[in-house]
Amino acid sequence: MRRLDPNLALADVLTMSDLESEAAARRRFQTTLLAVFSAVALLLASIGVYGLMAFYVRQRTGEIGLRMALGATRTGVVKLVLCEGLMLLAGGLGIGLVLAAGLSRFLKAFLYQVPAIDPVTYTLVPLLLCAATMAACLVPSARAAGIDPMSALRHE
Repeated sequence: MRRLDPNLALADVLTMSDLESEAAARRRFQTTLLAVFSAVALLLASIGVYGLMAFYVRQRTGEIGLRMALGATRTGVVKLVLCEGLMLLAGGLGIGLVLAAGLSRFLKAFLYQVPAIDPVTYTLVPLLLCAATMAACLVPSARAAGIDPMSALRHE
């Protein structure tokens, strides 16, 4: 522009991609912040499930030892702990999905070009929570499977 007409007053010359990036910066920041908060919430929920299942295994050490002394396999003990964790997940998901479906009509005004009941969301979120619950239950279930029946029975 300076070569074409040096007398023109130019200020804040930006490319179109710069303008687009500047216009979307606030929405991009909000989306990133929401993603970070969601990841922290999932991490905290996983830590909570881990703590609950570790407490469950600790409280039932005698019972698990007795089961193993009577012939339960390590796989059976792992399944026992995982089933307990998945039962907690099923209850939470049931309540959460019913509330989400019920409240979705109130949130419809905030959604742009997204249906109030989005099948992708209602499928992926339970799968993600199931994976997080399974991961949180792995360590307590491995600990439960490693319990020595004799020491567990002596502990009681």
